[in-house]
Amino acid sequence: MNQVLDWFKTDPLRKTGSLILLMVAALAIIYGIRSTKSEAIDRTHYRLFMDSETGKTFTAEMKIGMTIPVISPDTGRATGYEPEECFWNADGTTKTTPTYVILNSALGKPGPTFCPDCGRLVVPNNPPPVPGQQPPPTREEYERLYQNAGNAGNQ
Repeated sequence: MNQVLDWFKTDPLRKTGSLILLMVAALAIIYGIRSTKSEAIDRTHYRLFMDSETGKTFTAEMKIGMTIPVISPDTGRATGYEPEECFWNADGTTKTTPTYVILNSALGKPGPTFCPDCGRLVVPNNPPPVPGQQPPPTREEYERLYQNAGNAGNQ
């Protein structure tokens, strides 16, 4: 405690310089924390959307109180939905540039969603392909499998 009191009795120029140094250090720390960009935080604030009417994608900043669908810059209406990415071709091979697809469930439509580009099943949180993976079923394959599963219970 005596050391603190002794400090107050020392040269005022040293005191002022020490306090200024502490304030500059505190401001530098605060600035460093606030200016740090986080990719994970940016992904939660800025999300990719697709206009359900035009099929165009756009990025929107999510703010507290916003709901989905978001206002699309193309239509000016709430037609923006978060799309799923499809990395498949019709022949079952993969591609590097995704086709964006809005799920039927997001639009309030019944039934599964199929990619308009490749015709393959798209599901929520649609996973990217991994080497050696079989492609998702086409609409025809899905309907055949679904009918067979439904008929098996009737026998």
